[in-house]
Amino acid sequence: TAPAASSIERILRRDRRVAAVALAVLCALAWTYLLAGAGMGMSLADAAAFSLFPHERAMSGTPDAMAEPRWSAAYAALTAAMWWVMMIAMMTPSAAPMILLQARVARHAQATGKDPDGGLNQSALFVAGYLLVWLAFAIAATALEWLLEAAGWVSAMMMSSVSAGFTAGVLIAAGVYQFTPLKNACLRQCRAPFAFLTRHWRPGRLGAARLGILHGAYCVGCCWALMALLFVGGVMNPVWIAALAAVVLLEKLAGAGVLMSRLLGALLIAWGIAALAT
Repeated sequence: TAPAASSIERILRRDRRVAAVALAVLCALAWTYLLAGAGMGMSLADAAAFSLFPHERAMSGTPDAMAEPRWSAAYAALTAAMWWVMMIAMMTPSAAPMILLQARVARHAQATGKDPDGGLNQSALFVAGYLLVWLAFAIAATALEWLLEAAGWVSAMMMSSVSAGFTAGVLIAAGVYQFTPLKNACLRQCRAPFAFLTRHWRPGRLGAARLGILHGAYCVGCCWALMALLFVGGVMNPVWIAALAAVVLLEKLAGAGVLMSRLLGALLIAWGIAALAT
């Protein structure tokens, strides 16, 4: 039994490496696509700017060179793709512990005969289910972006807030959400990969896809309000993207992530109130 156990451990270590490299490559490709402009006619470097109150640029009279209506089916598809890739770039690092643990459990189930369909194929389905949920989020974000541009609350050129009221409303709403039971419940699921898998694991390929969808739903429930802040700072603003990705990573992985989440909520509420005075 010892040689067999040793062989299983070697397989598990190999699969973890394969999964880790695949996630790193996926994340790198997503960031490369974004840095190249995501087909939007501007690079992330062009959108790089940080301001506590981004709407001030619009109110100061900066012209919106792309204010003409440009929404079409092709542009909407391109925008949805941009949102989806951006979510992959931002969420993959924080989701990696769950994905790697799922890969280990799936391979172990296959090696021990508990689930013959286990292994990396199930891990791929788990990731596919997870990313499918973020695709749905990307489509919803695209529709919201179109509505906000049509209402004149978000700049068509910089894709950031042009209204003090809108800036304040999003910041305060995101801050309040940090204290809600739904946020707390979703964050708990995301911060406890082992407990999540123990509770929700189902054998087979369908079970793996279902598990990925469920984890994606919890991640969206945890992070959607933070992602809405991109409409304030700029949908393609790399400073805001990197800052939000770091916040999500700390919330899920840091030992004091829950406390940090509460402090962030208070900061966002205070920030929103300050925006009303600008």
